[in-house]
Amino acid sequence: MLDFTIDPGFQARLDWAAAFVREEVEPLDLLFPHGGDPYDTRNQKARAILRPLRERVREQGLWACHLGPELGGPGYGQVRLALLNEILGRSYWAPTVFGTAAPDTGNAEILAMFGTEEQKSRYLRPLLEGEIVSTFSMTEPQAGADPKEFVCRARRDGEEWVIDGEKWFSSNARYAAFLIVMAVTDPDAPPHRRMSMFIVPAETPGIEIKRNVGTMDEREGLDEGIHAYIRYHQVRVPLDAMLGGPGEGFEVAQARLGGGRVHHAMRTVGKCARAFDMMCERALSRRTQGTVLAEKQAVQQFIADSWVELQQFRLLVLHTAWLIDTQPHGAARTQIAMCKVQTAKVLHDIVQRAVHLHGSLGTTGELPLATWWMAAPNLALADGPTEVHRTTIAKQLLKNYRPAEGLFPSEHIPPKLEAARKRYAHIIEDDSLSGRVGA
Repeated sequence: MLDFTIDPGFQARLDWAAAFVREEVEPLDLLFPHGGDPYDTRNQKARAILRPLRERVREQGLWACHLGPELGGPGYGQVRLALLNEILGRSYWAPTVFGTAAPDTGNAEILAMFGTEEQKSRYLRPLLEGEIVSTFSMTEPQAGADPKEFVCRARRDGEEWVIDGEKWFSSNARYAAFLIVMAVTDPDAPPHRRMSMFIVPAETPGIEIKRNVGTMDEREGLDEGIHAYIRYHQVRVPLDAMLGGPGEGFEVAQARLGGGRVHHAMRTVGKCARAFDMMCERALSRRTQGTVLAEKQAVQQFIADSWVELQQFRLLVLHTAWLIDTQPHGAARTQIAMCKVQTAKVLHDIVQRAVHLHGSLGTTGELPLATWWMAAPNLALADGPTEVHRTTIAKQLLKNYRPAEGLFPSEHIPPKLEAARKRYAHIIEDDSLSGRVGA
């Protein structure tokens, strides 16, 4: 049974969150607009504003909602989290204010599941409290996100692991208290058993940030980049720095990704909804050729197409969240991949229309649209390229089908027509009945 109702008590919290994000959090996007600002724990002015906002979130029971009860969280489930993330998607700072910023959310889950008690005390507690930030250091310059091509190695030397190699696009490393690093520990093992995962304190000797790479909306000349190109040179960590067992790095990585993709998708819904609101306001406010834009058929098509696409995507994400909540682990794999594929496309298409409708103003820094539009390529690559997820979808769907028997497709009309004639021959051949049967 499909039920689209929301518990009144939780709806009240969502209403509070919507007003709170709009009135109290969105101003942070203007005061501290750079990509690294929410993660820079050394910025005392930003933290002075952030701390009381976080306290108000805690008072509402909405802090770090991504964690289940077994990990010390409220256990809201993915549907409720999706509805909350739809609201958080309106603001770049909102996930930080609500304790759900990536990659810290996934790293917290890894530590909770695989960390030692000492590691949880040293890193997990302050991470959940928002006192520190972290890095997930997986992709490599020659391999991208394909673990089968990784060459960064970790070898055992007595009572230590020694990590050597390079990692690419390790987000927030310049601010992180620790890094979670995926490295090859058994190069001769099958591809998905070659790697292991390690927790590495940021102050460990041998970690070199070669440069912090700026993306489309980050100016390298002003050192705004937050995605680090890192060289690990003879980095030594104790044996218990391994998270999970030897060769289990792929499983550890997968444990943090599924729910996170749903969260990113629903935040994109919220961002697109904000862009849609801007589009409609502009259509009713701006005149050209004697009428407001809203009366132009092309503009009406922009608005209709955007709303249809947004509602389709929103329902896909909510259905995926529902599957995660109600079905066995892994049942939503195809739907999660579908969400990932559509996230960048929906954001690009809706924001593109909003930019176009605002004319030259839409391309400037005086509106948020240009920055949102530039995020689309990153979304198409983060957590694996869109093409990889399309392949996953196709492979999963094709498992439900079989090849046709014989030379022709199963929907080939001649044999089906013959079978239909045989099934109803007693009627078709009854001359006392009138009517014409197809040839």
